[in-house]
Parts: sequence; structure tokens; C-alpha cells
Amino acid sequence: MKKIITLIIAVFLLSAIVYAEGAQNGNPDQVTGTGNNNSNATNTENGTGQGQNASNGTNNVVQTQNQNMEVVMAQQQTQANDVSELHLMIQQKQQEMNQELTNFQAKTIEVYQNQNKVRLAVHSLLSMEDLTGNIGAQISEIARNFNNSVQATINAEEKIQNRNAFVRFFMGGNSKSAEDIAQEVAQNRLRIQELTQLKEQCSCSEEVKAVIQEQIQNMKQEQTRLQELAQQEKQKKGLFKWF
Repeated sequence: MKKIITLIIAVFLLSAIVYAEGAQNGNPDQVTGTGNNNSNATNTENGTGQGQNASNGTNNVVQTQNQNMEVVMAQQQTQANDVSELHLMIQQKQQEMNQELTNFQAKTIEVYQNQNKVRLAVHSLLSMEDLTGNIGAQISEIARNFNNSVQATINAEEKIQNRNAFVRFFMGGNSKSAEDIAQEVAQNRLRIQELTQLKEQCSCSEEVKAVIQEQIQNMKQEQTRLQELAQQEKQKKGLFKWF
């Protein structure tokens, strides 16, 4: 009898977790059901869910478009003609990103505050192409790869931050997002090594090299933070995993 009761409780908890995961991911099939007997209620709930999903989807698309636009604008704009202009462009970009944070929710702000170091580094490296001589094109290519990576790590970190507390208690951390971050970090560290080598080969001024080194340091710090985040998330074991 006790085994039957335990089994019923386990099934109930598992169903609740699936429901919570569906609600978090915005999956209407999991949240609202598809039974024909409740078609009217389902349609109403689906309408609401789809509206919320559309809103969330729109926000994600806008954020991604903004990040892609950063690269396009940095490539299209006039490159910095000297170090003073480069510093001014970096300062202006920093102000723009700080202003951007005011439009986000608390958890999203936390994610972007941390990852803005890499976003600013991408902008800086693209803006100095004309100041880095024959390696300018290579540095810009690394910057574009970093831009793609930071979009991936932002998405993964947001999934970690937004993980339902109920799901986290029973299932633990988001190991998939943690692994995605770990893979990006591994690739980014190779890019940082390449960027460091290019800096040593650069025929540019010491001032320009100092700016490159500053961006390298910012990237290193962020990769260290992301690696620690991924490790901590993987170590979070839920109740079911302990059993």
C-alpha cells in the first residue's frame, strides 16, 4: 500500500514539474492541454498564452536584432582615425549600453551588465580596424565571432536565471544551458589566445596595443565568470537527482 501511495505522489510531482517547465518555456501544449472536451477553455488559454509568447518572442527578436545591428553599425561607421577618437567612440558605446539597461527587467539587467564587457570589446575591436594595420581584418573577424558567442551565452544565461524555482528544487540546475556556456567559453579562450598573438604582431602604436590589451582583459574576466556560472549550475542537484 505504501508503495502505491509513493508511486502516486511521484507521478503527481513529475506531472507538476512538466507543467512548470511548460509554463516557463511557453509551450501551449503543456500549459493548456489539447483535449477536445475543453476546446473553448483551451482556445481562450491558448489565446492568452500565444499573446504572452508573442510578446516574449518579440522582445528576444528585438534584442538579437539590436546586437546584430551593433556589428553592422560598427562596420559601416567611419573607423576611428586616432586613439583619442577611439576612446570617445568606446565611451559613447558604454553610455548607450547603460541606457539600454533601463529598458530591461531585473534579471535581464543582471545578465547584460555582466556580458556588456564583451559587447563593448566587440565594438572597440571593430572600431579600431584602421588603426591596427595589416592585422585589422583578422581582429575584426575575431570580434564578429565574439559577437555571435555573446548572443549565445546571453540566451543561455537568461534560461538559467529564469529557471522555475519549483523545477530547480526537484530537477536541479539547467545542465543544458550550462554546457552551452562551457562550450562557448572554450571557443572564446582560443579566440583570446589568437587575439593576444595578433596584438604582439601589430605594427600599431603602443596606445592602440594598450586598448587591445584592455579588451582582452575584459574578455578574460567575463569568460572566467561564465565558466564559474556553468560549473555552479551543473553542480546544483535537484531532489530527484539525489534519489
